[in-house]
Amino acid sequence: MTSRTERSPVPSTSSTRSTSSSPSSPTLVIGGTGKTGRRVAERLTARGLPVRIGSRSGEPPFDWGKPASWEAAVEGTGAVYITYHPDLGFPGAAEAVGAFSRLAVAAGTRRLVLLSGRGEEGALRAEREVRESGAEWTVVRAGWFFQNFDEGFFLESVLAGELALPTAEAVEPFVDADDIADVVVEVLTSEGHVGRIHELSGPRALGFREVAAELSRATGRDIRYLPVPLETYRETLRENGFPVEFADLFRLISDGRNAHPVAGVREVLGRPPRDFARYARETAATGVWDPR
Repeated sequence: MTSRTERSPVPSTSSTRSTSSSPSSPTLVIGGTGKTGRRVAERLTARGLPVRIGSRSGEPPFDWGKPASWEAAVEGTGAVYITYHPDLGFPGAAEAVGAFSRLAVAAGTRRLVLLSGRGEEGALRAEREVRESGAEWTVVRAGWFFQNFDEGFFLESVLAGELALPTAEAVEPFVDADDIADVVVEVLTSEGHVGRIHELSGPRALGFREVAAELSRATGRDIRYLPVPLETYRETLRENGFPVEFADLFRLISDGRNAHPVAGVREVLGRPPRDFARYARETAATGVWDPR
């Protein structure tokens, strides 16, 4: 998934809980089994805060493609963490997020936190929908996740030893999903974030050639980067049954709009973001990149 920042002061880790929602009201975590949603739900639960998982397997179930499921999922909640699958840049995403946000406010939910994408035009439209919903809102804009390489789209390529992608030598300051989750939980549980946009990245920009080198060092395997034309990649997606719209997301990297790291993680949490090399070492130790 996936640039501009409205920066806020660094809050104390002992900040007073927000009065925007009752502590007894659950937080609906849409995508609560996904990369950031799962982590947000775990962190809120560890703090003793009630959580409702918004997923097709949730109780009650939530499905972006079935608006009739939204009302039951949001009923009685004080806050919602909104993630959209597959991506806010896809057609219809902003409209769906807007319709859901208005329904949530009408149902009495006061606090909405949207996971948005750095530099995505479609994501900006979704942000506007949330801002205009009447909720107490916060936007968290993130770049591409580290975890795309072990929990998502690039895992099979890493296992195969070749990242064939349409990004040439462009760079991206990838961000750790754990950092995103830490920021979202801080935003949900402390004061000072209503009406704010926090933009997140990792500490340094990496090209996919450098990513392949980091993964090779961490795994002890030969993992290569192969630049391919955008249309070739689009055809590969089509042949393998993936939405061809995924190819368009690589323009967020190839045109350089998000090439520079931003300071949002430090501004919200008071610490630097995690580095890709650390992620690669720790993830390699789990065995997820072992081709056997």
